[in-house]
Amino acid sequence: MSNSKLLWIVEYGGYPDYRPVYQRLGCEVLMENSMRKARSTIKKHEPKVIVAEFNYQSDFRDRTSSLETLQSLVQYVPHSRVIVFYDREDEPQLAKLETRFRPFRKMAHPIDEAELEANVKAALAD
Repeated sequence: MSNSKLLWIVEYGGYPDYRPVYQRLGCEVLMENSMRKARSTIKKHEPKVIVAEFNYQSDFRDRTSSLETLQSLVQYVPHSRVIVFYDREDEPQLAKLETRFRPFRKMAHPIDEAELEANVKAALAD
């Protein structure tokens, strides 16, 4: 489990810094603030765990969030496990996306740190 790469994509943030949780589990934490930057990081480092936000965007013409971009990227890294943070009011839109892209785990805000640790540990073991 040690030295596993974890990519944390924080596009909007507004919640605590969970790097200590990830590091406690032995992860090398890579952070990006956009899906565009995450694209090259995923290709270069092939992280075992990817933690990303679902941010519903009703004004996107052909997609509901940047998770569709992530979906196209992780098909090239099949061993990666995706954990998604989301707001409860966006759950119906996330459910629609899940018909095409199933994350390993999803977690509603506010994020429970113990649950996050358990989910990352499960993703590392998977």
